[in-house]
Amino acid sequence: MGRRIRQHVNALSLGHLVSRAQRICIPSQSEVEVELGCADATFLFERCEREPLRFYVGVDIRREMVDRVNRRALAEGKAQVKGVYGNLLCDLGSLFPEATVDLCHINFPDPFFKRSQHKRRFLTQALLGDLSRILRPEGLLFFQSDVFEVALEALELLELSAPQFTNDLEPWSFMPENPFGACSRRERSCETRGLRIWRLLFRRTIF
Repeated sequence: MGRRIRQHVNALSLGHLVSRAQRICIPSQSEVEVELGCADATFLFERCEREPLRFYVGVDIRREMVDRVNRRALAEGKAQVKGVYGNLLCDLGSLFPEATVDLCHINFPDPFFKRSQHKRRFLTQALLGDLSRILRPEGLLFFQSDVFEVALEALELLELSAPQFTNDLEPWSFMPENPFGACSRRERSCETRGLRIWRLLFRRTIF
């Protein structure tokens, strides 16, 4: 039986705040999709089945999970899927060259319900600043959560504090469906149980 991988990691612990992220080599002719907090990257592997000519990067703070993603990619012959280690509170800007990412996914981030843990939520104005640098012109940011408080916080942050992003529907609107034809494990579980999922789609429009 394999070693159990921790579900929750404190990204603010000293060991994780010392950046060890290494710049990713991006294929020059490929469109690039990134999943932040990818876990086992089920979502990216499904995306790869639908659009195999793209390059997919899953970023996670758990090295064991990153290794699992890369072992699966090797076993399935999917060289276009890559897992990388990164602490999203400090590493994103170091991982990707400027204006190289076409689409970034944030799928069901840990809600950290306790008020004392809210500072661990990684969708912040600083992260949006990093995203605005790595996304190409007209690049997309897709966000999903089954926790309304977390989704509303993300919507408020994007509408009020990130002028470089524009809601791809209308201001203050949620996306009714997932338009990308892939599901993370959490999304599939929510749909099976009939839970509401709150989705956002924003576009990088001001440069």
